[in-house]
This record gives sequence, C-alpha cells and structure tokens, in this order.
Amino acid sequence: MAEPVEQTEESLFEAPPLAEQERMIEAILFATAEPMTLREIAARLPHGCDPAEAMVHLRKRYTGRGVVLCRIGDAYAMRTAADLGYLMQHETVETRKLSRAAIETLAIIAYHQPATRAEIEEIRGVSVSRGTLDQLLELDWIRFGRRKMTPGRPVTFVVTQEFLAHFGLESPRDLPGLKELRSAGLLESRPAFGEMPGVDSEEEPEATEGQSELFED
Repeated sequence: MAEPVEQTEESLFEAPPLAEQERMIEAILFATAEPMTLREIAARLPHGCDPAEAMVHLRKRYTGRGVVLCRIGDAYAMRTAADLGYLMQHETVETRKLSRAAIETLAIIAYHQPATRAEIEEIRGVSVSRGTLDQLLELDWIRFGRRKMTPGRPVTFVVTQEFLAHFGLESPRDLPGLKELRSAGLLESRPAFGEMPGVDSEEEPEATEGQSELFED
C-alpha cells in the first residue's frame, strides 16, 4: 500500500498551474460586466498566481474567436469580435443625444488631454458652458484629471475607460489621426468629431473663426 504524500506548508500554498490560472481568469472576466485590472483579478486568484503571464496566453487563445479578450486602458474585458457586431443589430441601441458643443468638447479632451477648460475654449474659439462638461461627466465619458502646475492650478479633464470601451479603443493613442480625419471629411464638415455611434448631434449656430481646424495644434 502506497504511503500518503506528506504535504509541506509550501505545497499547500503552491500556485495552480498556468493553464488553471487561465481558466480562473476566463471565468472571472466572463462573469464580470465591467473591465477589470490585473490587480483586481489578482485579488480573486489563489496566492502565488501570475495574472499578467496568464493573461498573455489567454489573449492569444482568444485571437480570431467570436468572443475576444480586449484590453481597455489598464483593464481587460470579454467582448464580441468587432467584425461580428452586425449579428447584434437586433438588440436595442441606447441613443445618447449630445449637442455639437458637447461633441467638440469631448473630441478636444480626447485629443489634447489633459486639457483645462481654458484650453478647450481656446481651441473651440468660444466659451464652454458648465452644462456641457456636466453632461459629459454624467455620461462618465470624461473625468477630472490632475491639476496643472500653473497659476491658479486649474483642473484638467481626461477621457475615461468608459469612453474607450464605448468606442472600442484600447487607449487614446488608437484615436484616428489627422490624415484619417481629413479623408473621412471630419475636419471640413460638421460636427468636428463626426457622427459617433449612439450619438445624435443637435443643430447649433455656424462655427466662428478658429473652429474649423479643431484638431490642429
């Protein structure tokens, strides 16, 4: 009769195999609606797991599948493959109505973040109402950033992880460049940021001088 294997204290806390760690992360992300950071995932895993390494292998396994493992900012989430989005068209689409001023303000923040209110107004050529910023804050598409080390220490605005997730971006670096915007006619036509998915623009007065080249530095 074989003798039972003695378990040491170290073996009791030994990390599961990498394949098992992948399964655990897969289960966590599948059951979670919001993107999760590696730190949040690690807090749910057994002691000694390496979520970063497991995530690399897991993302490779999901490459080319109907469901993909996306990186959104510094977090991860399971999402339907972008090229299969047409299969979901029967689902109800939530319409968020934004004014042209709100769309322009959002675009400026996305391309120039961190941006202060004064910088936004300088680029637009007109003042920015508190209501416009409040609307974007309420939608959770922008948030307050760090204060600038300038006189008055004004607050800055940056786009959120929710903004990146809504438009299918991993980071603000994935925003279309100036060449793409010109070829799409988004600099010569209004609104400046184009017709965003799930966003309707409202009519506003004609642009004032200095607004046409919205994305020019």
